[in-house]
Parts: sequence; C-alpha cells; structure tokens
Amino acid sequence: MTSREMWRMAAVVAAATAWGVVAARWTPRGPLTNAQALWSIGISVAVGLGAGWWSRSRWAMLAAPAAFVVALELTRIGVRGPSVDAPHLSPFGMVALLAGRGVHGVLSVLPLGLGAAYGAGLTRRGHRGSRIRRAGTAVLTTVLVAVTVAVSVPARTAPFPGPGGVAELALVDVGPYRLGMMIRGADVGAPVLLFIPGAPGGTEIGSTRQQLAALEQRFVVVTLDRRGGGSSYPALEPTDTVTLGGAVADTVAVTDYLRDRFHQDKIYLLGHSGGSIISVLAVQRHPGKYHAYIGTGQAVDLAASDRLFYQDILAWAGATGHDSLARRLTDQGAPPYADVYLYEPIMTYAPRVYDYDHGPNAKGATGFGLDVPEYTLLQKIHMMNGVLDTWSALYPDLQHVDLRRDAPLLEVPVYFVQGGHEMRGLATVFDQWYERLRAPRKHLDVFETAGHRAMFEQPDRFVAVMDRVLTGR
Repeated sequence: MTSREMWRMAAVVAAATAWGVVAARWTPRGPLTNAQALWSIGISVAVGLGAGWWSRSRWAMLAAPAAFVVALELTRIGVRGPSVDAPHLSPFGMVALLAGRGVHGVLSVLPLGLGAAYGAGLTRRGHRGSRIRRAGTAVLTTVLVAVTVAVSVPARTAPFPGPGGVAELALVDVGPYRLGMMIRGADVGAPVLLFIPGAPGGTEIGSTRQQLAALEQRFVVVTLDRRGGGSSYPALEPTDTVTLGGAVADTVAVTDYLRDRFHQDKIYLLGHSGGSIISVLAVQRHPGKYHAYIGTGQAVDLAASDRLFYQDILAWAGATGHDSLARRLTDQGAPPYADVYLYEPIMTYAPRVYDYDHGPNAKGATGFGLDVPEYTLLQKIHMMNGVLDTWSALYPDLQHVDLRRDAPLLEVPVYFVQGGHEMRGLATVFDQWYERLRAPRKHLDVFETAGHRAMFEQPDRFVAVMDRVLTGR
C-alpha cells in the first residue's frame, strides 16, 4: 500500500470513527425510534459511500465498519444495562445481544459496509467483480431496503367512528424527557383513567387495546409507557436518574397533564403489579388529585415476594428433578440480587411453578399484545431489552418499599382485583397489607380462575368492576 493509499484509508477510518462517536452519544442503545433508524441508515450509507469512493478500495468495506464499532463501544462505555454491557451467556443475554447490538448492526454497520462497497465500485468502472460478490451485494441491498421500509411504518391507533372521541398516541414532556402513552375514549368528556403498567420497562398498550376496549366507552383510558418501556424506552438515559421517586413524580406529572388537558379536577388511577406500588405512593402523596385507586396483581413488598418466589421455585426444582436449576438457585442464594441476570430463574420458571388452567380466560393470561399497530417494529424488537435495562436501573430501588409499613392509610376509595391463582409471593404479602389498610372505602374482588393478569384474563368482569368504581359502590 502506497503512502497516498494509507492516507486515504486513514481518512476513511477517521470519518467512520467520528460517526461512531456521534452515534454513541446520540443513540447509545442503538436507534430506538423510526426517525433514529432512518437517519442512522441514511448517514451510514452516506459515510460508507464517501469512504469507498475516497479510498478507491474495497478494504473500506471492512475498515469503516470496524472503526465505527470500536468508536461506538469505547464512547458508550459508561452506559449501563444488559443491552450495552458485555454479552452474557444466558437466554436473556442472547436476547439482549440480538435486540441490542444485532439490531444496531443492521441499522448502522450493514448500511455503512454496503455504502463503502458501492462507493468503491464507482471508482472501478469496467471492473465488474466476481459473480458471487455482486450477488452478495445485491442480497444485502435487498435486505437493507426491506429493513428501511419496515422501520418506516409508524405506530398508529384507530380513530373512533363518531365525533367527540379521542384516539391518539402521544408523547408528553415530563421534566427533561418525554413519555409515551395511548389515549383513547369514545367521549372526550368522560372520566379519565390513567393506567400504570407493571414490570420496569414493560408496556401494556397492546394488552389494553386488545382486551379492554370496552373501558373506552366509559372512560378516557390513558395507558402510560413508564420510563424505559415501549415508546418511553428512549427516555431511559441517564439511567442513574431512574429511581422510585422519579417514577412516582412521573405519574404525578402525567396526572397533572391529564387533569389540565381534560379539564377534570381528579382522575382515576389504575396500577398493575410493579406499577401498583408506584401508583399507591402517588395516591398517598397527592390524594386530592384522584377519585379512587384501583390495584390489580397488587405488589406490596418486592423483596419479601422475591424471597417467597425463590423458596417455591427451589422446592419445585428439587421435587421435579430440575437438578441444575436447584444447584443454580442454591449457589446464588436468596434475593435480592444486584445483577438482573440472577433473577432470570425466577422470571423464567415462575409461570411453570404457579401454573394453572388458562382455559376459562382470554389470551391476556399469557400474551402481551405485541401484534397491534400501536407498536412500531422497533418497539416490538426492543421490548425485552427495555425490561432488562430498566429493571437493572430501577429494581434495586424498589426493594426498599414495603406498603405494609409505608402506606397503611390511603385517603381515597380503593378497589382491588386479584386472581384466585395469584402467585404466592404476591398474594401472601397483599393479604397482610389489605387487612391492615385503612381507606374511606375498600373493596376486594377475586377472580377465581385468573392469575396475576386478572384484568386482562377476564376483561368483561374487570369492566363490570370499573362500572362499580364509577358509581362509588
């Protein structure tokens, strides 16, 4: 290689390195929105074309992507979470790798390499190259075009047929970031119901849309994507600000937005699973903003619940011959854990340990409703990484809450919907809190054939409960 060629290749490396640094600061977990994905593809193609043309060498196809990846990884080294940490050899780790670095590679590295191939080809007119190389380039180009089209499709929600309704996917400014939510109601003047979903980084927009559409005839139903989940995954940074206090403040801020927008002094607050802890604390601190609180799959003390899960899964593993699982649980000891991957046995095996007949229930018993147009392709792909990354940031803080101690009194009416097959780790602690809880009115409905997702498993019965909430009975 001549000195001139070396200087040209150095320029290629410099350009790709600069793009890697920009990408790491702009999208440290990879492109998460349609716009980010399209810009990433476009910039990568442009940088690649320039690199290939300037270097006049197909080596740019390797040099530019390699420089980009090295710069990206070094620049985002301070970012934390399974999607960007070192790969972990476990099922969850492989999901994090494929949905994180894998998707980032398709949206940035692939177009960068293809751009370099075409750029170099422009300087080598008359040199057609091997048939295999041309066929490979054509296939990869087809893949990139298909990916570009797929990530261009926006999320959308169907309008109501008549006037006076509201149906939208909104982004609301909450402090320095934006939270996504679905807002749907047949009557814009109906009472407002804000739903706070469960697992950190989880999303329930799809399940709400599929299973609880009947609520939209009674309420303006607002399903929030909490920070780190679904359409709010881009709001995760910086992760050191993801705290329980912040989650409660987000809930109150969204409450105030809804009160102001829909001209209602108070709204109804619905919390599920982990979101129910956040909801209870929001109601406790600002009772004047809420008509009532509705809890389902109610969490009370996650540290105590996790210890019960651990005991039950360890006993089940020993009784059913799952010796490797029993050894793993014994070796890592009882929770709480600092590493999200140590929770993998609990998250993976709890549905089997607490299994029951799902026959009487809707598909909401096990599904999360990802097959709806309210999600973009990227939101579907990143769903698990949103949980893992947000869990890593938030779950340790949630370990310090015990509603038996922290919320013995709520100053609004409270209603609970629990499944008769609720997991023991949650049911036992809930029963203790419910017995002690004082409120102007409290009522418990148990859906005997349902489990942790009772509101989605038996949606008609849940809607009937919400009718009673509206009447104050």
